This record gives sequence, structure tokens and C-alpha cells, in this order.
Amino acid sequence: MDSTLFLGKPAAQGDAIGGERRQDRRYHLQLELKWKLIRRRRVLDTGTGQTVNVSSGGILFEAGRHLPEGLNVELSISWPVLLHNLAPMQLVAIGKIVRGDGGRVAILTTQHEFRTVGIPSEHRNALAGAAHHPAMVTAATMSTEFVRR
Repeated sequence: MDSTLFLGKPAAQGDAIGGERRQDRRYHLQLELKWKLIRRRRVLDTGTGQTVNVSSGGILFEAGRHLPEGLNVELSISWPVLLHNLAPMQLVAIGKIVRGDGGRVAILTTQHEFRTVGIPSEHRNALAGAAHHPAMVTAATMSTEFVRR
């Protein structure tokens, strides 16, 4: 997959979160997600939505309804790249809600990691072998680098 296709274009400085306060480049990505509203390690509410833009420091997403500022949220975002062209991935991001405008919610990301999702058994051995191949550069590696920026 062409990396420009999944990285999207940088968001304009005037868009939604932070304006001139931004330190991280935002990318317009419309990816499906599931969210969990969390307080004191308890899940208060869940829902589905779509990202509006993403950076290593924060995410703006459409939650479908207002979510209260100050609470924590966990996002499981369907990532558009397969690990070693075999395994679907998701980006799991945890953060604090810093702003809500109708159904749009802005979070400041505190943790993130890529996880594999539902690897078919026939691909598990191939994936294990590919993970130990030092010369293999994968879309997953590029995805991790994107999130570190």
C-alpha cells in the first residue's frame, strides 16, 4: 500500500484541536474506531465512531454524541495496514478528553500501541517467521514511526 494513501495529508493549522498551540503534525485520517469512556478503571460507556485527524500527541474523532471533558477514553482504531501483509492491526490510544464540540471529541494521547487483531491460524507461522527476518521493512514499522513523530 502506498504510504501517502494511509498517512493522508497534514491537517491545516486552523483545524479543530489546538490551532497555533500544536506541536505535532496532524493527518486527516478517516478510520473506524471503537471508544470506551473510563473513570476510575471502570468503563462508563462505549460507542463507535471515526477519526477526523490524528497525531502522536492527540486525536480528534467523531463519537456520535457529547463526551464529558476531563474523563479518560480508550480508542481502538482500525489501522489500514496489515502487519507483514498478513495480520490486521489496530492502534489502541488512551488519553484524556480535552474538548468536545457536539459529537466531535478531542483527546490528548497519554499512551498508544499497535496490536494485531484476529490473525487467521494459517498465517500465524508465516507471521512468526517474518518477525525474525532482519531485512524485512514492513508497513507496521512505518506505522510505528508515524505515531512516534
